[in-house]
Amino acid sequence: MKIATWNVNSVRAREERLLNFLDREQPDVVCLQELKVREEDFPFVIVESAGYRAQVYGQKTYNGVAILSRHEASNVVRGMGDDVDDPQARLIQAEVAGVRIVNGYFPNGRAVGTDHFEYKLSWMKRLRDMLTRDASPNDELVLCGDFNVAPDDTDAANPEKWSDSVLCHADARAALSQLRDWGLEDVFRKHHPDGGVYSWWDYRMLAFPKGDGLRIDHIFGTPSMAKRSAAARVDRNERKGKKPSDHAPVIAEFD
Repeated sequence: MKIATWNVNSVRAREERLLNFLDREQPDVVCLQELKVREEDFPFVIVESAGYRAQVYGQKTYNGVAILSRHEASNVVRGMGDDVDDPQARLIQAEVAGVRIVNGYFPNGRAVGTDHFEYKLSWMKRLRDMLTRDASPNDELVLCGDFNVAPDDTDAANPEKWSDSVLCHADARAALSQLRDWGLEDVFRKHHPDGGVYSWWDYRMLAFPKGDGLRIDHIFGTPSMAKRSAAARVDRNERKGKKPSDHAPVIAEFD
């Protein structure tokens, strides 16, 4: 099974790139984030023409997540399923070929010390609580998405520059560690133990050609899935050329 995660930063703006990616990589599952469209405006016909079914949780202008799959998806859940009134479309789940796929667009947090940053930390705790309530580390489960957190300094080209940012702050990293402690392993890290591989580069200040990147897009798996992980990589070519997203797809293969 080949699973990819990609923050497309507007699916409408990246339709051609998405189709080319699907044709080239032929992934079994693609988790998309930051769709920036309502569900009814998602390009279902185009995606289906490429051989994929789409499960979508959309929102006008902001957020939005989708799971594309070559196989039928079942048990689709949109949102956390808790009692929190949260209008932001950031999480969708589905079962595909016996694997529970959880796709999240984690909050950015904007600035440390703001309500937005507190929302980020509380959202991550809610996700941990959801996994505790609805799943088990013994399950075959994969958590994908734009986490908006670089786990440690090896995931930042210039860690001193980013240390106090919402993407590398100690509180955000602690929240990520608590999420992982539920029973998740960093599948990408298994294949790149020394770090230095990035998935996001700011549009500003020539960050991509300068190599000023962060690894904030992740594929985590329960122990059984991590054990089956055979390879993982970042498709840097998707950050090149005309009208790229600021994120590149992360791809993992499982036996």
